[in-house]
Amino acid sequence: MNRVWLFGADIDTDQIIPGRYSPYMTSEADLAQYAFCEHRPDFAPNVHPGDVIVAGKNFGCGSSREYAPRALKKCGIAGIIAPSFARIFFRNALNLGLPLFEVDLTGQVADGDQVRLDLDASRIETSTGVLALPSPPDFVHQIQREGGIVAYMQRYGKFPGES
Repeated sequence: MNRVWLFGADIDTDQIIPGRYSPYMTSEADLAQYAFCEHRPDFAPNVHPGDVIVAGKNFGCGSSREYAPRALKKCGIAGIIAPSFARIFFRNALNLGLPLFEVDLTGQVADGDQVRLDLDASRIETSTGVLALPSPPDFVHQIQREGGIVAYMQRYGKFPGES
């Protein structure tokens, strides 16, 4: 089982990782240690691969920095569940293969709950039951399975759905 990290609404990219910790100012290898370093200092030292972020609406708003979702992927976050995402964050996460689910579970899970995210079945298992998640389109699932759009292109040489 993995942990739920519960966040509120309007979590912006500067809260996810402040600009001064961009890979251009530090390094790509250090991104994970700065995730939520100011907004939630307990996150980076305690997050584990497979953990899940559940948040309120408009997750990832703010600047278009691609290294915000990349920092979360480097932390091992298995997926992010929120009722809505900023469009550029959504696209950057898709490109990186970081699974996102648009549904509001903030009232159904608590911070620290133990869960298991099943990407193939599009569901999250909690201690009290199973919650269905919206299934991504096939092409999104293919990109996620390969680890991002670059890995997908390297393997198949074309975008999903292209002939």
